[in-house]
Amino acid sequence: MNIPLIDPFARAINYLRVSVTDRCDFRCVYCMSENMSFLPKAELLTLEELDRMCSVFVGMGVEKLRITGGEPLVRKGIMTFFESMTRHLESGALKELTLTTNGSQLRKYAAALAACGVRRINVSLDTLDDAKFTQVTRWGRLAQVLDGITAAKEAGLRVKINVVALKGFNESELFSITDWCAREGHDLTFIEVMPMGDLGNEDRLDQYWSLKDLRARLRERFTVTELTERTGGPARYVRLEETGQKIGFITPLTHNFCESCNRVRLTCTGELYMCLGQEDMADLRAPLRASGDNAVLEQAIRAAILRKPKGHDFDYSRQKVDGQMTRHMSHTGG
Repeated sequence: MNIPLIDPFARAINYLRVSVTDRCDFRCVYCMSENMSFLPKAELLTLEELDRMCSVFVGMGVEKLRITGGEPLVRKGIMTFFESMTRHLESGALKELTLTTNGSQLRKYAAALAACGVRRINVSLDTLDDAKFTQVTRWGRLAQVLDGITAAKEAGLRVKINVVALKGFNESELFSITDWCAREGHDLTFIEVMPMGDLGNEDRLDQYWSLKDLRARLRERFTVTELTERTGGPARYVRLEETGQKIGFITPLTHNFCESCNRVRLTCTGELYMCLGQEDMADLRAPLRASGDNAVLEQAIRAAILRKPKGHDFDYSRQKVDGQMTRHMSHTGG
């Protein structure tokens, strides 16, 4: 139990992303189909099982726990899970408990999340234009999300805005989004769109906006200083000297971050994906339910980590999509 999780490439695995539901109140075009078929609730890990699973990972050296979905805050009773995880923060075993959200439920839950020890959150927000927000989320309302972000600030949560860079969609908002984040005091990270889900290859190619190009456009207006700072995730950071902002870039295609990958992803059904860009996974639900003794589960986790690949295969070169994943982003939890 005290032996750290080390993969075959000598990377310490100390970051677990946990999807607590495949359901969401939005249908973002790069994440879900509009008419999704969701898992029967009976297939999902119960909140008690999620607690046990995460606690075992924490006992094996996981120090950062990010809760994802779908939209994690639509899971019924989810705050009891956050409240339970607080004990690992209090013991010092867990260094950070956080979540990625679409922001729709933050007005309801922000204060409670802060009370559970959550200190910062990521909010997915690809546009500040009301009509385009409806277009990209299909079901979302921008005003509700902005109000949720306000509630998070009021609760003392640090907010990072995640923007998926979509060619022909939010290119024109590069500077308006950057300026808004500067005014509001939010951190900002841009993410390249990844080839996942049932969208056709041509559509993905049409959407793909290289962050090399985005960074070059930022340099037209700002003095950009490269930073060596890392926050335990895949982003690389720069500082805009004129505003003091820290801007992150997650570039799975133009500059992959696999050499420093320290994370694995657990789905709401107990599947452990060792790499977002590979189909290989390990079923942890079976050993979890097979025995009340965690030794069986621990053994399964260690066996899975030994299968973690060196990197993913995402590639948009030669005008075709290599490494395309057939599962939706919501299945794995982002």
